[in-house]
Amino acid sequence: MPNRPPLDWKSEPPAPVGKPELLAPAGNLEKLKTALRFGADAVYLAGSRFGLRAGADNFTRDEMSEGIAHAHSLGRSAYLAVNILAHNADLSGLPEYLAEALACRPDAAIVADPGVMSLIRELDPDLPIHLSTQANATNSASARFWHQAGVKRIVLARELSLGEMAEIRVETPASLELEAFVHGAMCMSYSGRCMLSNYLTGRDANRGDCAQPCRWQYGVVEEKRPGEVFPVVEDERGTYLFNSRDLCLLGRIPELMKAGLQSFKIEGRMKSAFYAATVVKAYREAIDAAWSGEWREEDLARWRREVASVSNRGFTEGFLDGKPGAEAQKSETGGYVRGADFVAIVPDGAAEPVEVPGGWRIVLEQRNRFYATDRLECLPPVGPIIPLTLAGLYDADMNPIDAAPHPQMILFADSPIRLPAGGMLRRPVSEGE
Repeated sequence: MPNRPPLDWKSEPPAPVGKPELLAPAGNLEKLKTALRFGADAVYLAGSRFGLRAGADNFTRDEMSEGIAHAHSLGRSAYLAVNILAHNADLSGLPEYLAEALACRPDAAIVADPGVMSLIRELDPDLPIHLSTQANATNSASARFWHQAGVKRIVLARELSLGEMAEIRVETPASLELEAFVHGAMCMSYSGRCMLSNYLTGRDANRGDCAQPCRWQYGVVEEKRPGEVFPVVEDERGTYLFNSRDLCLLGRIPELMKAGLQSFKIEGRMKSAFYAATVVKAYREAIDAAWSGEWREEDLARWRREVASVSNRGFTEGFLDGKPGAEAQKSETGGYVRGADFVAIVPDGAAEPVEVPGGWRIVLEQRNRFYATDRLECLPPVGPIIPLTLAGLYDADMNPIDAAPHPQMILFADSPIRLPAGGMLRRPVSEGE
């Protein structure tokens, strides 16, 4: 191929290839249904083995069948993640597992290992293959190679800039779909190729069992003074050398569309249903606004507040404008921050709300302790956030109660507003909590 200068995507962006898909994580059946309810076009999921999130609940055979069927009933897609870097010992149980999983009729398989890809091809020659980000596709030659090998979609490496993504789009066939992560945890190592977890804990990150040692606090030991740890200090709290901020590309959605990507992916199969609902809803609205030409900066500020309401490590735009600097690291702490506590949900299949004086009596399922007098907000699947304070709280026998203390207890509440099925109640976190 003749040499050409790098593409200046701003002056010669590729034409949009259609409205991008919003692809959401599904760590279990509840999260799958939540992501779809709140606007995901597709979800990705895994069984109990051979995916890169062994710590997630994941799906039994029956749950996988139900989840994929549910997605299809809504006209959405479900992709099976089988993206471990397999060792020889994995191959003995893999064909049987794949046969059971493929019988659930996923719309594609996400793989990183050519051997796993070949086993899937033997079982289902027509199933679309999506190349996992673990395969480190960082250039157009690599993308063309995998496309010629039968891959329908490339999940691009997180280490690519916006210009590089646009250039890969221009230099690959239109029949090859491109997908990129737009939100979620970042790895300190190259597309997850980290050995720290395996070395320190025996848990292999590349087989789905990362212990996330990059989030730990470290000190320095001088080799002639074993056992004497010297702290690495930025301030009185110490420092977390390897801890990356989370990726958030909400503000770059219009540019990513111009780069010609077919799918925007959210990370987080191990996160909560509340995380799935909040982040999916924000990106759903952002994609819809960018596509319709109704993008407004005040809406962007609101979407950013929304994704900050769920647990996060602070945000970065990663490699989108080139190699990130120190601002992409969260060295002062290894933990999460959040803007709200998830306290209850209006469960599916509950009795219809009953009109009462001053509002509606609704059924709730508790998720975290809350009080009848708490200032709450409802996150609905569609539409603006609903602020409210409940007028009354009752146990399952309709006895008045002051608080909902028991995990997942079913209770009744008097609400000034009729709340939708699947609506999530949250309590804003006061500064300093």
